[in-house]
Amino acid sequence: MGLFSKIKSMFSKVNEEEITEVKDESTKFVEKEIDKEITETKIVENTVSEEKLEEIPTEVVEKEVIEEKISTTPVKKEKKEKANVEGVELPKVDVKKAKVYEKGLTKTRNSFVSSLIGLTNKYEKINEEYFEELEEILIMADIGVNTVMKFMDRLRDRVKKDKIDNPEDLKEVIVDELFIIYVDDSILESKIKFAESGPTVLLFVGVNGVGKTTTIAKLAHQMIERDKKVLLVAGDTFRAGATKQLEEWAERVGAGFIGKEEGADPAAVVFDGIEKAKSDNYDVVMIDTAGRLQNKVNLMNELEKINRVIAKSIPDAPHETLLVIDATTGQNGISQAKAFKEITNITGIVLTKLDGTAKGGIVLAIKEEVNIPVKYIGLGETKDDLQAFDIEDYIYGLFKDMM
Repeated sequence: MGLFSKIKSMFSKVNEEEITEVKDESTKFVEKEIDKEITETKIVENTVSEEKLEEIPTEVVEKEVIEEKISTTPVKKEKKEKANVEGVELPKVDVKKAKVYEKGLTKTRNSFVSSLIGLTNKYEKINEEYFEELEEILIMADIGVNTVMKFMDRLRDRVKKDKIDNPEDLKEVIVDELFIIYVDDSILESKIKFAESGPTVLLFVGVNGVGKTTTIAKLAHQMIERDKKVLLVAGDTFRAGATKQLEEWAERVGAGFIGKEEGADPAAVVFDGIEKAKSDNYDVVMIDTAGRLQNKVNLMNELEKINRVIAKSIPDAPHETLLVIDATTGQNGISQAKAFKEITNITGIVLTKLDGTAKGGIVLAIKEEVNIPVKYIGLGETKDDLQAFDIEDYIYGLFKDMM
């Protein structure tokens, strides 16, 4: 089954789940009304005269008919049958998560996918003018020039090989090829790597203003909800108010906190944090760092020192170094990723504010340009809008209107 077909199945499954939810709510309502009527009927039976009792059975019969319909409603059976049509098991869909992706990618979808649909409707046959316009649409979605060039070469080969001349038939190929470019025959690990024993150390890097501190707080909250004991460490001692801001977040989400006065040695703060995590049996340590990318040498030295301090206390740590990037900055975000990759070992990327841009194609561009997996994406302001990245949910949220 191609990815486009799989996404269509996901879309159908999400709709089916929504309909089932509505049916469930309707059933509950009907049952509630029946209970109400039966109660009223019993009151009437105790109060009406013998002559009026003959009027009651009609209502009771109607109730029995409704009850019989409810008890025989084949909702679950239908779902099971649909899930095994022609021996194909549909992908399991988290409806809530799928809806978050769908909503969060609205701006990109309205711009990017609507342009693709318009292009499909404009041309009856695939020609060079079609390819040129498609290339422009992809670049405008911030997928990146190099990524687009590679994609267009693959697409032309597929069109020639499969003898495709109808733009409508090319939609599935476009979705599949964009997915292939992201995966690129590599094993993508989007989940956080937790330590087998002792505290898991997560080091956060990124320039100022990308939402690094807020991301740390959201992720801390999610882990606390999973019964993890979390410690936040204020390693950014240079930005005014950074330590206080992280401390306030720690109080709000119920995490532990370690910080020092402004201007203190970041490595010393980190050392105290690691020692506290070990002695107080914390599960996760999240370390904030300064984002002074304009001075690469100082930042590199600072991060190297922090890494040495961490590794000396906990071998193999930090277990993750997550680069936080503001998706609304577009290609500038890719430049940041390249710069940070030069000065420290980045294991994953967090893309914030993806819901605030019409250029959500940056997800594909980052993977292609720096070959670092996206591990989390920010699709809104609430804690639940920070989502663990899933390429299929991303593709679904992006191309839903093409189904």
